[in-house]
Amino acid sequence: MNWNNIMTSAAAPQRHVNQQVLATSPAQTEELKPFSKPVIFATSGLGGCLGWVVVHPANTVAVRWNLQPPGTTFNFMTMIRNTGGWMGLYDGLGAGVIRQVFYASTRFGLFETFRDKLHEIRGKTDFASRVGIGAVTGGIAAYVSCPMEVAVVRLSNDSTLPAAERRNYKGISDTFSRIVKEEGVAAFWRGSTPFVQRAMMVGVFQVATLDQFKELYASWLGQTKNSIPNVFCASMTSGLLYSIATMPLEASKNRMASQKPDPKTGLLPYKSQTPK
Repeated sequence: MNWNNIMTSAAAPQRHVNQQVLATSPAQTEELKPFSKPVIFATSGLGGCLGWVVVHPANTVAVRWNLQPPGTTFNFMTMIRNTGGWMGLYDGLGAGVIRQVFYASTRFGLFETFRDKLHEIRGKTDFASRVGIGAVTGGIAAYVSCPMEVAVVRLSNDSTLPAAERRNYKGISDTFSRIVKEEGVAAFWRGSTPFVQRAMMVGVFQVATLDQFKELYASWLGQTKNSIPNVFCASMTSGLLYSIATMPLEASKNRMASQKPDPKTGLLPYKSQTPK
């Protein structure tokens, strides 16, 4: 019996396994291990809250610009200076942060969950899947967070209204209690239609393309997928696309969320129903 052949044959599978380990180890380190779903929901909400603190002044400017009569940029900046100054741009910040707890965590968390589940069913995740899932999860997140969106719009713009037209909300709790008492619970979903439509487009242009741009930048620039540079580049690109595409719906949502019934007819300007 040739013991050399036996030992060589026995060692061959082990060498093959070692070669496979050596061959796959570098590839395995290129892409980070995915987080668990609870971590994704929590980090999405936390990231949304932290990000909102930075962008809230820009959102306040956008809301006020949507709701003011047409005018020049100079007139608009003068109005901001005369209505609370630059710190007034943080009006409604608390409501905006709470909104992100519901909106960001739901939008990104559900996207990751639905995308992975669909991948298990279909065995692949293509661009069409991301678009569809992004639209559905964006709409769900918008409808869930619409009450907070109404509060954000009203608190952000109230100080710019004429004194006789101001609601003079004292804070988030006062805003919610007065809306319930004065306008009914349904008022929390005023503007929900354009808000949901906008969020669905955000889901398509931002959430869905974010995942796609991650892969593109990883391929084109040699970035590690889900690394900080990769996420930053993908976020900036997809954010630019969705901001341009959803601006008309953003303006519609802001006007519907802040509207008041006509004092004579009792009808809302952007809805042909008598408010309850």
